[in-house]
Amino acid sequence: MKFLGLIFFSIASVFAQNQYPKEDFKSPLNIPMQLAGNFGELRSNHFHAGFDYKTKKIEGFPVFAAANGYVSRIKISIFGYGKAIYITHPNGYTSVYGHLQKAAPIIEKYIKENQYKDKSFEIELFLKPQELVVKQGDTIAFSGNTGGSEGPHLHFEIRDSKTEKIINPMLFGFDNQLIDTKKPTITNLLVYPISENTIVNQSLNPVILNLSLQKDGSYVSEKVSANGKIGFGINTFDTSDFSWDKNGIYKTASFLNGKQVFGYQFDTFAFDESRFINALIDYPRYKKMAQRVQKLFQKTPYSLSILQTFDTNGIVSVEPNFNQVYRIEVADFNDNKTVISIPIQFSIAPPTDFSLEKKTSFFLKNTKEYNYEKENWAVYFPANIFYDDFYFDFDVKENSLFLPNEMIPVHTNFLVSVQDSISSESEKQKMFIANFNGKKWNYNQTNLKKNVFSTYTKNWGQYKIMKDTIAPKINISKAIEGKWITNQKTLQFTISDDLSGIKDYNGYINGKWILFEYDLKSKKISHHFDDGIFDDGKNELKLIVSDNVGNSTIFETQFFRKK
Repeated sequence: MKFLGLIFFSIASVFAQNQYPKEDFKSPLNIPMQLAGNFGELRSNHFHAGFDYKTKKIEGFPVFAAANGYVSRIKISIFGYGKAIYITHPNGYTSVYGHLQKAAPIIEKYIKENQYKDKSFEIELFLKPQELVVKQGDTIAFSGNTGGSEGPHLHFEIRDSKTEKIINPMLFGFDNQLIDTKKPTITNLLVYPISENTIVNQSLNPVILNLSLQKDGSYVSEKVSANGKIGFGINTFDTSDFSWDKNGIYKTASFLNGKQVFGYQFDTFAFDESRFINALIDYPRYKKMAQRVQKLFQKTPYSLSILQTFDTNGIVSVEPNFNQVYRIEVADFNDNKTVISIPIQFSIAPPTDFSLEKKTSFFLKNTKEYNYEKENWAVYFPANIFYDDFYFDFDVKENSLFLPNEMIPVHTNFLVSVQDSISSESEKQKMFIANFNGKKWNYNQTNLKKNVFSTYTKNWGQYKIMKDTIAPKINISKAIEGKWITNQKTLQFTISDDLSGIKDYNGYINGKWILFEYDLKSKKISHHFDDGIFDDGKNELKLIVSDNVGNSTIFETQFFRKK
């Protein structure tokens, strides 16, 4: 049975790797491939959807079309991928290039024409096959640090053009560009009691298991003594030969006496599956300790396509006369493998470490919908927005709603609403539902209908109604009032709002709308004079910045410039 289990796992892996073209795509950069992030890597609320190419901590490297095709989509956003270009290829796939500094001249010209047409920095364009045709190796952009990037790099993806499923670029031959002879590292191994009365190593709580390195490079854990249903979890990462970045693993499989009982492999997944990361990991441990322990079992099944769950969902039932070996195999794409063997035996030893689960007055079954009300606040939970049944807290004090349930992952939105029959109509126009994230109060997009404010959210914590009557702040980086600035390349401002946040900003020179690019990280907006929107001599500049409840600030000045 052990031999058959290994064959099954290997065949599944080989089949996945052989169904994609290996020679169609080339590297989007002309520097050695080093990854700051790989496909499927565990991130906040999502699996990473591609490669993060290192760019030596600088911007401006030419980005090349990975294959022949046409630019099918362009998205410019202050969030997410920032400036992103999508190329659709005749082989049925689409490549994505994100966090770009700027596009190549022809594409950049197309982008700016549409930004001026729509009078918006943030745009999303869908192009026809004939509009912007590219060949493999054409420079399409330059690497940058835009959007949600935390440092200069290139985000690169390959998707199925029809289904839009994301696919591991390694399956297209990119593994040949990465030298990797290192095995994954396992930093923690945990065993979990699944049912309420399960005792494992005399504990009703998860237990960390010590590992012993063997001569052959494998590991043996300390013995597990249990009765009832148990499962295992690992904290693991992978590195390559020329990079110490802690990247994600490619596949894992667990076996009970040689028969596979659980596994997953990061070949492809859909975007709407990505938030299931919070079901895969030990979410409470992540919130407490910032450790993403990957659970090798499903207590409550969820629809994540990468999983192999077999008959038991990875759960081991330890019964009298049970004396078996559980094995975990963790591998990278090059099949460098780390193996752990875990001896398990039945035991009736009583617990010395008791359950820490907090039981409250409120118990929620995930398959049902609930509406909770107190004073003027209400919370509505649709069915199936969580992963398990759980006890939770709900209270209203001093006009605030308290939902202190940060250890519970939320998959889709729930509704928070509050009634206000006291404030005037003019006051309500400046009001919104805010929640506290531990550091500051955050704006939530709020709907007002009659006297009821409501917002959809995935966030726990404290909520209250807040009023924002203070307009945004505008600060110019370099004073230009009445000055000749012929040699100045840009106009740059810092814009900020202390409460509801910036909603929009619009600049004008001599009454004509001008494009300002917005970098959310630095709170700076920049206009480039090479757009040509100015007159010889005197020019009048106006900048209007508005927040999310309609407060606006107007900045006006004049400058002189020659073309």
